[in-house]
Amino acid sequence: MATYEEKQKLKEWEEYRRDIECATPVEVNMTEAEKTKKKMYLEAHPVEWIQYFFPMYAKYPFAKFQIKAIKRILEHDEWFEVLSWSRESAKSTIVMFCVMYLALTGRKKNVILASATETSAEKLLRPYKANFESNGRIKAFYGDQPVIGQWTDTEFVCKCGCAFTGVGSGNAPRGTRNGAARPDVLLVDDFDTDVDCRNPDTLNKKWKWWEKALYPTRSVSEKTLVIFCGNIIAKDTCVARAGSMADHWDIVNLVDKNGKSNWPEKNTQEAIERIRKSISKAAYEGEYMNNPVTEGNIFHNLPYGKVPPLKKFKFVVIYGDPAYSNSKNKASSTKAVWACGKIRSTFYIIKGFVGRVTNAEYIDWFYQLRKYIGSQCTVYCYQENNTLQDPFFEQVFKPLIREQNEQRKDNLYIKGDGRSKMDKATRIEANLEPIDRNGMWVFNEEEKDNPHMKELREQFSLFELSLPYPADGPDCIEGCFNIINEKIKELDPGVTIGYSEFKDSNPFSW
Repeated sequence: MATYEEKQKLKEWEEYRRDIECATPVEVNMTEAEKTKKKMYLEAHPVEWIQYFFPMYAKYPFAKFQIKAIKRILEHDEWFEVLSWSRESAKSTIVMFCVMYLALTGRKKNVILASATETSAEKLLRPYKANFESNGRIKAFYGDQPVIGQWTDTEFVCKCGCAFTGVGSGNAPRGTRNGAARPDVLLVDDFDTDVDCRNPDTLNKKWKWWEKALYPTRSVSEKTLVIFCGNIIAKDTCVARAGSMADHWDIVNLVDKNGKSNWPEKNTQEAIERIRKSISKAAYEGEYMNNPVTEGNIFHNLPYGKVPPLKKFKFVVIYGDPAYSNSKNKASSTKAVWACGKIRSTFYIIKGFVGRVTNAEYIDWFYQLRKYIGSQCTVYCYQENNTLQDPFFEQVFKPLIREQNEQRKDNLYIKGDGRSKMDKATRIEANLEPIDRNGMWVFNEEEKDNPHMKELREQFSLFELSLPYPADGPDCIEGCFNIINEKIKELDPGVTIGYSEFKDSNPFSW
């Protein structure tokens, strides 16, 4: 007797099948000649074939990157493709369209779909099986597809002559045949998991299974289509390894380099912004941008706290970290300007800006911060200006500052920080990590809700030596702290005495 869970699963399956039937009404008045003509036309135009046979899935116009992928996959009988499309880009669905086209048109005879587990493979095979069973238009043009006695959730053979098998990682796919046909389509989908990618031994074991067990099921002499589907969820993944070997590795993020939706017909800018604001930066980058950043292992504390009244600071430094780009697009580097001070041994990150802006907006940040501090304490303005940056500073930024000073009737002066800097990542870690570890800095709690302060702390929290995420904010803070320390030395150089004086005054000398 079936359990409640089994009955519920069967009920859901029947509802799913009915939805497909309702979504694929048959044109009943077509003659056989008209049907043959239409079938030939559709098979010659695969995108239209997909739109006709799968209206339930193809609800939105295809994006350009999807159409290109369909053409690549269908144009090559021998092909190795890796699709690293972000969530909400329909990679598994697009692959299903292509594989069902190849199966129904007789070009492929034996499909193996591999996933992290057999349960996962069964789930991924479900829409294939449901459409072969219940899609009215497939029935009308290609006939009933289920073969009695060969129709289970993980193994089924269609009347068109193509067999489908679902396997989990580590299962035994050896010897899989459909009659004389060895597998000529190898699909690998949802193969990587977060847990597996954190364990190099497990990852290597899965990759060896792919290379030594699954891939060799193909025929050497017959053309085979190989498709990996999966996001880049870690630094080392099976998908990334496959991508390095593939004929084509297609990496598509939720948005392009300018921050615009790669599939605007489905994923609107408003919807994307809603997603971006609802989850952490690390989660967004990993799930939607193929950038597997994780919480860094370097800056753990980043304490918020109260900043003393500005009049208690001997001076405040406003420090800028510029970029050559004069653009706001997502491909440009971020710029940063921050005001910081120090009282005794504690640094205070008071207020600032970080983001992708034009050079004029970057200069305006200095004016805004200087106005914020006002006459409460002395203000020094600096900008990173190493040897390579100096021509840009002299030819671009200084004229911009002069122009702004004339317009504002102001006298802003920014001094170049010509310090010779070592490697960015190691310098940030070496000079700022001890400060964080020892609780010797404070992030202004009054700026807690300011997007710029949030972004600065995100850059610190996601900071790693490999720099998977922008670190221009931390770079700016490191430069600012260095200037503060240098200024303190200048203002309070200490007392220098000669050796003879030291000897005479030293009670331990004899």
